Amino acid sequence: MSGGSKTVCSPFRPLAYSRGVKQFATITVIGRDKTGVIARVTSFLFEQQANIEALEEAVTRGQFSMVLQASWREGRLEPAALRRGLQGLGRELGMEIKLRLTDPKRPQRCAVMVTREPACPAALLEEFKNGRLKRAEPVVVIGNRPDLESLAKKHKLPFVHIPWNDRKRAEKRVLDALEKHEVDFVVLARFMKILSPDFVWRYKNKIINIHPSLLPSFPGPQAYRQAYEHGVKIVGVTAHFVSMHLDEGPIIAQDSFTVKPGWSLKQIVAEGQRREAKTLVKGVKTYLTKRLDVHWGVVKQV
Repeated sequence: MSGGSKTVCSPFRPLAYSRGVKQFATITVIGRDKTGVIARVTSFLFEQQANIEALEEAVTRGQFSMVLQASWREGRLEPAALRRGLQGLGRELGMEIKLRLTDPKRPQRCAVMVTREPACPAALLEEFKNGRLKRAEPVVVIGNRPDLESLAKKHKLPFVHIPWNDRKRAEKRVLDALEKHEVDFVVLARFMKILSPDFVWRYKNKIINIHPSLLPSFPGPQAYRQAYEHGVKIVGVTAHFVSMHLDEGPIIAQDSFTVKPGWSLKQIVAEGQRREAKTLVKGVKTYLTKRLDVHWGVVKQV
């Protein structure tokens, strides 16, 4: 299936809401496409007494990617056996298979990724500090620049500086940091680098971004300038899940404002930036407190 792409979607919801489920896991499978991968993985999970909650897979230019959510009723999950079995299956298939186990009794662990703009990460970390973002806790701040290390220190969080000179190498270091800190979801708080599809697949519908436009209008950089140059009368910001395509992920929350006659680009940017932090916090809060389905690229509360 090289040269094209195919996606099969099932609803992805926070599994902590699944009734009667004690433990659950997210499994990612990435490698060259071959026949029977889905059958092999799901058959193995059946043998491990797992219930498959959701599955999404795609093949793009010969590369297979899959993310699967599975759950076990109390007493049926054997983590060591599961991990060993998946590692062995990965070697047999010649593919990378990663396992993330999550305990619904503990807060979700959040990584905040930043560049140099402080407003969004500062507001987000303050909400965590004041207990207004329940069911989660920040555990690490990762920056492609060192500018916001002092902000992390203020909140007594480790800061990991990862220069972005080589994206593949940088993303590998980020993934290592996320695994080390047992991160459940990631917030891009004005992180100004594009993540590769391979990276995104590993945290499918677990990466939240804030974008300075009312998506799907004006994706990409310089969104405020694009809106200004097009004479747009209503401008806004969007919190959304990150997908494999730039600024096309499912929308979680938006806010907008009316451009007053005679406003300069600087005034539009200032008003938009005032709303970015609030909308990002709203998006994270919605992710943590609502029952969300992501189905065919659309977020719905259920």
